[in-house]
Amino acid sequence: MAQQLLMPKATAVWLVDNTSLSFEQIADFCTLHPLEVKAIADGESATGIKGLDPVMNGQLTRDEIEKGEKDPNYRIKVATPKVRVPEAKRKAPRYTPVSKRQDRPNAILWLVRNHPELKDAQISRLVGTTKNTIQQIRERTHWNSATLQPMDPVTLGLCSQIDLDLEVEKASRGIIRPEEIAEEERLLSASQTQNWRHEPTAPAEDGELDAAAVFAKLTSMRRTESDEDGDERG
Repeated sequence: MAQQLLMPKATAVWLVDNTSLSFEQIADFCTLHPLEVKAIADGESATGIKGLDPVMNGQLTRDEIEKGEKDPNYRIKVATPKVRVPEAKRKAPRYTPVSKRQDRPNAILWLVRNHPELKDAQISRLVGTTKNTIQQIRERTHWNSATLQPMDPVTLGLCSQIDLDLEVEKASRGIIRPEEIAEEERLLSASQTQNWRHEPTAPAEDGELDAAAVFAKLTSMRRTESDEDGDERG
């Protein structure tokens, strides 16, 4: 099984900026289309993505880059990892480190613009945010809307490319299960609960007993019973 490249777009951005590899070589290595790589080089695509050095993360060697730069027909290959770490299965809600929480609004803006098919619950799972924050960014009522810049959450380290692709696939195929909907989407908002009003009680129908009349009748019955007891004693 071939080694899967991490964050292919971010890697392509770095290779375009730091090497003389051809668009075809970069596209083949990053499993992208050559026209997409050309768009990255022209600044028409991946403008909010920060380049990721594949040499630093051990997915490419300097020797491979040099071979590719000398021979345009050479196809660079992903380096074999020295240590294989099994991917941890995430079941609990995503925890975002404090140092990266300031990047979440930028990531939400990127997701809203680039993947409008994603539901709020999916965005919440990906970057660890709330429905209220997502709604504010969608409606541009967020307190920091003027300075927000769309940035890829994968590049920011808020989620993995696999998680993002999975959520996008679910949204495009319409297979979001009800149990996957965030709990906050099933609860009333604070404004809804504050404005809650009970429905007015329907008017009494004909034949319904009146409380005052019933109370008066019971009092009359008690007096009658008392009078009868007095006559028997007399």
